[in-house]
Amino acid sequence: MRRFLLLICLLLPLAAAAQDSRSAYLRQFDTDGSGCVSESEYLAWMSRGFVRMDGNHDGVLEPRELPGGRGKPVTLKGWQADLRRQFHRLDRRRNGCLDAQELTAPPG
Repeated sequence: MRRFLLLICLLLPLAAAAQDSRSAYLRQFDTDGSGCVSESEYLAWMSRGFVRMDGNHDGVLEPRELPGGRGKPVTLKGWQADLRRQFHRLDRRRNGCLDAQELTAPPG
């Protein structure tokens, strides 16, 4: 029993740190402070990378703008369609809003 209590005492701070980390990650997306991430907040945050890579700002990532300089062109519309699908896979509670646990879970 003593070993069990010692183990619990050691693991609780780790669990709290993991939750703090998830909450901090959620706050980056959660622009309205609601405590969860809407689809539009998710799209806005996750589209930032596309915008940074789109050097000529034409809404299309050409092969030279993609990592490795190769691949098929990607439009912002296509990029965001993929993000919408990902959002809905993460939204396991089907409430249109991602909490910290859903946001940090691997897509399934």
